[in-house]
Amino acid sequence: MDLDEAARQWRQDGFVILPGYLSEEALRPAVDELELLFPSAQGFHDGTDSRRERFLGDEFAGIDSFPFESTQISLLAVHDDLIRLAEKLLGGNDLRLYSAEAWAKYTGAADYDQDLHRDYLAHTVLVPSTADEYRQLEMFIFLVDVPEDLGPPHLVPKTHTANLAAKPNWYPRQTLNVPEETGFVAESPPHLYDQEVSAAGPAGTVVAFDLGTFHRGTGLTRPGGARYSMHVNYRRAAAEWGNRHAWADRSHEPAWYRFVAQADPRQLELFGFPPPGHPYWTAETLAGVALRYPGLDMAPWRETVSP
Repeated sequence: MDLDEAARQWRQDGFVILPGYLSEEALRPAVDELELLFPSAQGFHDGTDSRRERFLGDEFAGIDSFPFESTQISLLAVHDDLIRLAEKLLGGNDLRLYSAEAWAKYTGAADYDQDLHRDYLAHTVLVPSTADEYRQLEMFIFLVDVPEDLGPPHLVPKTHTANLAAKPNWYPRQTLNVPEETGFVAESPPHLYDQEVSAAGPAGTVVAFDLGTFHRGTGLTRPGGARYSMHVNYRRAAAEWGNRHAWADRSHEPAWYRFVAQADPRQLELFGFPPPGHPYWTAETLAGVALRYPGLDMAPWRETVSP
């Protein structure tokens, strides 16, 4: 599927599934460093990895957030092919990466089977917009093959949900036994589960969807199974109300400095670095940033500043 068709489908259905979008070459450096973050399938299931206990009982316990201990996994979140896809789907190039997470799941570790929901309550202080300038893009990236028995996400095309309001946001499979007072959880399920589309696919698959798309995680059933993926989120700079993480709050971590030293100006723009030629860059700020990040090649910014 070319990117123009991907953008058309994303706007129509609220999601697009791109099997094997990232090449093996693009994935390999990150996959080679997965064990810096997570146990291998064998290490988890045979109990030889001391980190095993962390992943038990909570479906979200397997999440690590950017910047990662693995610089290669951090760099994958801003891979050129993902930036290119985000530019096409969001219809602009003034973009921000507002969240990036790596996620490990293990068969039997927790109940990963979710109710259908939208993610907007954790991604914006407002509600989703369908205007191109203000849409927010979520992407699941499979770092390994994710067939149906390793818990791929399921999504519902917007043709079946277009008339649903901002509340309820969660639609359980079964009628609730007690009243739900906030209005965010439906008391009885609609027929949305019959309309689900599985995103099962090979390593490198990208599942791109927007904040208004109903979706859910599914359970892992393969004996001894493990699933490794990333969840990255882009928006246009104008949608400043869409955030999950404050990068400045993480910008003195060792992993951040390692990432910055290997990132290029376009990748750093996604975190709010002004591009070369921006008025922020002066002899004073160039010297200060060079002092803060001694591993960063300042030439692209320095070349645009008059002596």
